[in-house]
Amino acid sequence: MSKGRSGGLVYSTQHGQMCPRCRRSATECRCARAEAPVPDDGIVRIRLDTKGRRGKGVTTISGVPLPATELSALGSKLKRLCGSGGTTKDGVIEIQGDHRERLARELAGSGWKIKTI
Repeated sequence: MSKGRSGGLVYSTQHGQMCPRCRRSATECRCARAEAPVPDDGIVRIRLDTKGRRGKGVTTISGVPLPATELSALGSKLKRLCGSGGTTKDGVIEIQGDHRERLARELAGSGWKIKTI
C-alpha cells in the first residue's frame, strides 16, 4: 500500500458503489447528503482566478447558498450559458474563461446579491 492513500472499499458486489469516507453503500451514505455550510453574508462572489493555472483564466463563483446537488445543477446550467467547460467542487463553481459580466447578470436575475471581484 502506498503512502497517502486511505484505501478502503469503493465497490461491493453485495451493495454496489460504496462511500470511501463513511464506508456505507452509496444509497445509505450520509456524507453525500451533508450540505455545504451557507455563507453568513449572503453575497455570491464572482471572480477571475488565474493562480496555479499557467495564466489561463477561470471564473469562480462562491457563496451560493445551495446544497451540493443543486449547486452542481446550477453549475451545469451556467456552463451551458457560457458555452464553456468547468467543474463544481468544494462549494465553488469554476467556469473556464472570463465570463464575469454574463454570470453576474444571470445570477442577479435569480435574486442573489452579487459582488464581482
